[in-house]
Amino acid sequence: MRVSVVIPTWNEAQSIGRVIADIPRPPVTEILVVDRDSSDGTRHIAATLGARVIVEPRRGYGRACLTGLQHTIDPDIVVFLDGDYSDRPAELPRIVEPIINGRADIVIGSRLSGARARGALPLHSLFGNWLAARLIRLLYGVALTDLGPFRSARADVLRALNLREASYGWAVEMILRGALLRARIVEVPVSYYPRIGVSKITGTLGGSIGAAWCILSRIFQYRLQRKPAGASTTP
Repeated sequence: MRVSVVIPTWNEAQSIGRVIADIPRPPVTEILVVDRDSSDGTRHIAATLGARVIVEPRRGYGRACLTGLQHTIDPDIVVFLDGDYSDRPAELPRIVEPIINGRADIVIGSRLSGARARGALPLHSLFGNWLAARLIRLLYGVALTDLGPFRSARADVLRALNLREASYGWAVEMILRGALLRARIVEVPVSYYPRIGVSKITGTLGGSIGAAWCILSRIFQYRLQRKPAGASTTP
């Protein structure tokens, strides 16, 4: 199966080389680094290591993921991975295995059920993810412990979901739209470590508040819809 990896970046020169070097090939057939016009050489490092670099100057984590998805070349599975080396790319096979074996359509890597280094997630992130996961279980019937960024999905399911969130809501939109269309969503444990460099979200008060508002509001917003607007038929 063809596996494409999408990595959003913004000034990740300290870490992007380690991320790309640790991605296992196979099963990965292409690596796309979607860069928000970094000024520290991120794009050059990524290109030197064989990644296809796409410049996306528009702001938003979700925007970068959507742009990367649009530029993939005929994948069967798409993996989304942060460029800060907090997740370990070498664990990618466990992220795609449930899809390859026909047990899942979407796989979320859980940082809360895997081995987590001390201080890797600040307390407000731990609580926020726990709360969001509990609400998703209660309102959508999907048993999750985390909304981790290290995740994979069948490419045809991603197209059916018609994802739109350009900002922080990306983390939850895929799960909510998938649940409403009865996609098979499972999670697997992944290890998690302190990121290299400063987080653009959890490292700032504004970023943390913005992310929490987007995620929690979307959980209630999508629950009021019988079917996500613009989505196609059940995967």
